[in-house]
Amino acid sequence: MPRDLSKGKPTTRRYSPEEKAAAVRMVRTLRAEIGAEHGTVQRVATQVGYGTESVRLWVRQADIDDGHAPGVSTSESARMCEPEQENRELRRANELLKRAASFFGAELDRQHKK
Repeated sequence: MPRDLSKGKPTTRRYSPEEKAAAVRMVRTLRAEIGAEHGTVQRVATQVGYGTESVRLWVRQADIDDGHAPGVSTSESARMCEPEQENRELRRANELLKRAASFFGAELDRQHKK
């Protein structure tokens, strides 16, 4: 009997920025309407079919980005990651150039020995 390995396993789904923003707006609207924060994230997440923790993280990050909570904003985080990404790209390019130089150097040696 085949076993379903996907049961109980979290799935990875990418949500668009529009979907995230809509969920955050819904949470904020619900909080304003009922005047309480407890349970709003879970209610919205269930209603739209998203994971509760995902919606909770989006709301938390939106609060940081809007200056309502302390933390590192999305733009600041991206700015801090840029040098690391550039460094990785430069290392890859450097490795490629080293390999090309080695290949062409060996080719020149073979032609010179003939």
